[in-house]
Amino acid sequence: MAGTQFFPNPGDRRDNGVGGVGGVGGAAGPGGRPDSMDSTAPLPRVPANAPTSPPRGVPAGPGPVAPYGSTPQGLTGQAPLPRLTPVKAAALVVIALVSGLLWWVIRHDSGGAEPQAVAQDPLTSGQFQYEVVAGPKNATDCAANSYGKVEDWFTEHPCDALSRALYVSETAGQRVLVSVVQVTMSTPELAQQLKVITDTDNTGNVNDLVRDGTAKIPGAPKVAGGEYNSSVEGGEVTIVEARLFDDSDDKELLSRVTEDALRLGGVGG
Repeated sequence: MAGTQFFPNPGDRRDNGVGGVGGVGGAAGPGGRPDSMDSTAPLPRVPANAPTSPPRGVPAGPGPVAPYGSTPQGLTGQAPLPRLTPVKAAALVVIALVSGLLWWVIRHDSGGAEPQAVAQDPLTSGQFQYEVVAGPKNATDCAANSYGKVEDWFTEHPCDALSRALYVSETAGQRVLVSVVQVTMSTPELAQQLKVITDTDNTGNVNDLVRDGTAKIPGAPKVAGGEYNSSVEGGEVTIVEARLFDDSDDKELLSRVTEDALRLGGVGG
């Protein structure tokens, strides 16, 4: 019977000085067993798979241990980020605004703007330096300010604009009178045609300000028929003529002057 002690023979029972479960030195009942054994209630049978719970007053032990190297359930391996309170968030916004304002003030008060390129003076930024002595004189009727075959061509192909000016350049003790004419045509094709005509000998040209009597310069040489050069860019044609005041024929010098003076074409536009 579960919960009750049995011995094969009554004589085999050990006498350990304890009379029974009910007390020490209890009286033996019939058959040599203590009376307390007869009155003990049987213990209930406990299923083998029943969960065990700690005795009352004993705290429960730790839960199941995660395998080595694994992350316990509920943990991500990263510390949680701190939460911003509304006050802290507002403070960060204010700091950002103040920093941007200070940067703007520093850039504008201390010359932080991007440096701008300084425009060079075309009269002094080339190989030779020039002084304006007449003009620029602007017009829109190129035929009325031309002669020869160039005048006839302008009658059939009117220009959009005309600018004429006179310059003086001094180099190595020599003075050079330079005529610069810029003609604006409606198309690049017409500009190219005009350049071909003016580059051809004995076809005429656009009047310089000495030839048409506009400029009154004492001792001025006749630049028409002097050293010649021209260029074309888009619809604009620049024509340069030059001659020395002493009428000497220094072709090498005059050639360099007329080449350099081409950059003056846009000065009086």
